[in-house]
Amino acid sequence: MRAVCQRVSGASVRVAGATVGEIGGGLCVLLGVARGDAEADADRLAGKVARLRIFTGDEEERFERSLLDTGGAALVVSQFTLLADTSKGNRPSFAGAAAASEAETLYERFCAALQALGVRVETGVFGATMAVELVNDGPVTIVVD
Repeated sequence: MRAVCQRVSGASVRVAGATVGEIGGGLCVLLGVARGDAEADADRLAGKVARLRIFTGDEEERFERSLLDTGGAALVVSQFTLLADTSKGNRPSFAGAAAASEAETLYERFCAALQALGVRVETGVFGATMAVELVNDGPVTIVVD
């Protein structure tokens, strides 16, 4: 399981022109589920994302605070392409990504685990073609496995 976490001042996701998820300050999380991932992986990763200290907390602008500390929200968007293997040739292979039914279950588990920790969660639509808009604050982008 892989999460690309982008600190944002705002983010939204649209499907077929309609906004389905939107947040102010917080994290835009692009989530990829790999073959062999389990519920424990979703729970562990949700805890890491919720506690990831990438928000400034002092005048020196050091990374001191997490989503839990700031009360920020998370916009979580499924993205199987994060599991792409480009080691052979120019066409990415997605053989390492979980099957859609398994990935959807773990995506939902990840979102529920974030909510259980006290994070407000907005989502995209699993499997849909989505338009994600965000204002990357910093920019700060961290990959969490």
